[in-house]
Amino acid sequence: MNYDKSMIDLIQEIRRRADSEDKPGIKLANPELFNELIPIYQGSDDAILKALTKELFHKAGEGWSQKLEAGEISEDKYVTKVYRGRVQLVSAKLDESTEVVRDKPKKMYRGRVVA
Repeated sequence: MNYDKSMIDLIQEIRRRADSEDKPGIKLANPELFNELIPIYQGSDDAILKALTKELFHKAGEGWSQKLEAGEISEDKYVTKVYRGRVQLVSAKLDESTEVVRDKPKKMYRGRVVA
């Protein structure tokens, strides 16, 4: 999912209207932003905050609006990536088989390994 200008503006306005204890989690750099907005939406009495959040989830598409109404938090982990100046929210699927144990890189000098 790509954040467009209108989504970024909605996130900034939601951050302005949210309670002070919820503000640290509402950032564009937070990959779990949508999962953190669901409890804020459910527990808020502010009609404008609820309307802004509902509009953001509607623009996000891909079933996010149903998750907001149902109150279910996604089990998937998400990562924000920047590609050619655009911020993207990408699902990060971590498998035990994909983890790679990396050794320390060997120091090289003039084509030979140095201890």
